Amino acid sequence: MASIGLGLPQTSYTLARLPLSMDSPLLSPRTETWETRVNIFALSPEGTPSDEQQYRKSPSIYRVPGYITNLNPKAHKPQVVSFGPYHHDEVHLRPMEEHKDTALHHFLKRSGKSRALFLESLREVEQDLRRATVRWTRSGRRARRTNHEDRDREECGYPNNHPIFNKRTHIKPYIRRDMLMLENQLPMLVLYQLVAVENNGMERDEYINQLILRFYSLWEDRGMGRCLHVVDIYRKGLLTKKVQHEETKQTCWSAIKQKFGLATEQNDETKPATKQTKETEQIIRSATELNETGIQFKKSPTNSLKDITFARGVLKLPVIMVDDATESMFLNLMTFERLHIEAGKEISSYIAFMNTIINDRRDVALLHTEGIIQHAMGSDKEVAKLFNSLCKEVTLASDSSLDAVQEQISKYCKKPWNKWRADLNHTYFGNPWALVSLLAAIFLFTLTIIQTVYALLSYY
Repeated sequence: MASIGLGLPQTSYTLARLPLSMDSPLLSPRTETWETRVNIFALSPEGTPSDEQQYRKSPSIYRVPGYITNLNPKAHKPQVVSFGPYHHDEVHLRPMEEHKDTALHHFLKRSGKSRALFLESLREVEQDLRRATVRWTRSGRRARRTNHEDRDREECGYPNNHPIFNKRTHIKPYIRRDMLMLENQLPMLVLYQLVAVENNGMERDEYINQLILRFYSLWEDRGMGRCLHVVDIYRKGLLTKKVQHEETKQTCWSAIKQKFGLATEQNDETKPATKQTKETEQIIRSATELNETGIQFKKSPTNSLKDITFARGVLKLPVIMVDDATESMFLNLMTFERLHIEAGKEISSYIAFMNTIINDRRDVALLHTEGIIQHAMGSDKEVAKLFNSLCKEVTLASDSSLDAVQEQISKYCKKPWNKWRADLNHTYFGNPWALVSLLAAIFLFTLTIIQTVYALLSYY
């Protein structure tokens, strides 16, 4: 049995070259010009598919509409390499085609199997691959033949100084970014099929998912199952909760208290939101304003973007690393959630929440001080601008979990003592000169009291 030994981006290049691209005749023996439109509402004769089947069979690789791309065109167009059908053979991406051929040849050599076996396995799932895109066309031109396809199959490895396949390549961050663009996706089913053929029919779906998560330094979830494409895997990786030791101890202690009747009554901040509280007006403030009311910010026990909680005056947020690729990554994830309804809206809800509590550089500085936001941007102002731009012209439906968090924060801020403390902090402690004046007034008032006391004592 051939060893898998797959790595990214090598595997991605193999994925992008073998079938592939979608205008290649390799997927079908027909050579005439054709166009396929997918009816996403069509049901099989066997009846209505399950939710999971419908999730996989519905189109999942979309042309991003103009009303989205016009806001930031560069965030949705690959800059270095094409993987999917929409940007194949664009002029500025052609230099990478040679490296795709190298990856394909290396993959075939390692597997010890002929190209025909892999192509046959892809033809077996041709209809599923067609359904992955909303619309894809073929011009009838034949795939470009390369020197790799014509020469003998001598060994083709990756030297240490290879411009692409080496650990220190400068182009790796650009490849990571291009792999997370919704318009630049290929169905994961292709890769699942290739690896199954390489391993003599043994499916290694979870292993492939782990490779992609590892490539992006995300927590490896062992129970993802079959995913749609790299964007789908990356999104699920961001939402996966890795339970830390401290959280496990708290969960066990809570279970013990509940078992022996030791659980205490929930306070106002931790009670679930009722219908009445949902109808009340929420007070949504920035991080610095929340901090003025006495709310503390701490890191969540996991890095899952769903792990946002508020209790006893402490708002816990997951740690996030912000760099030059963050904007493109989040825009594509949010676009996927908007166009692929079955995906959910957790990423969009997280961004909306962060946009709410981040107004300017002071909010970013506060979250950075607490270790919640780590960034490689030029300044805190740039980070604030990034989060504010992500929600531009985006209308989001409510998210029950974050709605509950906002309700709890709103109720906390409305308490008289917290409102008074916020006013005091904002009026006096936010300005150093106002603070000096307050201290001076307190000092003079104290001296006046002391003087009065001495006067009374001397009189008696």
